[in-house]
Amino acid sequence: MTGQFLLTALSSFLGTLGFAVLLRAPKRAWIPSSLVGAFAYTLYWFLLETGVSEAASIFIGALAGSILGQALARRLKMIGTIFNTLAIVAFVPGLGLYRCMALLAAGNTQGGAVAGIQAMVSIVMIALGLGMGTFVFRFLIHAIEKPVN
Repeated sequence: MTGQFLLTALSSFLGTLGFAVLLRAPKRAWIPSSLVGAFAYTLYWFLLETGVSEAASIFIGALAGSILGQALARRLKMIGTIFNTLAIVAFVPGLGLYRCMALLAAGNTQGGAVAGIQAMVSIVMIALGLGMGTFVFRFLIHAIEKPVN
């Protein structure tokens, strides 16, 4: 499992780095955002390996990526969208959506519907994780920086 863990972390780091370049993220954000993406996806993978459902794993991974992304954006004085976009790029269910369309095109409506629902659940969990992560981060920052009267 250690080898698979390291392979997952490395491949998600490199994949996120590739998207950082492709999306023209600022160069000084490449490595930090790739570390956030690697952490978020490796956390997702680890949770799956320990028996947590896929939807919950995606939510927790996106939540962790969002919180870390917001913290890095604040620390590096950059926009949080850069880090949040790259934190969740590995979660995007492209293969699930492709399978949905392929099954529907082949006339397998039941299989296509199941694949489509699974992909949509993943998309909703990503969105909820990002939104909740941003909310939690802003709530914590507001509580920490609240002026004393």
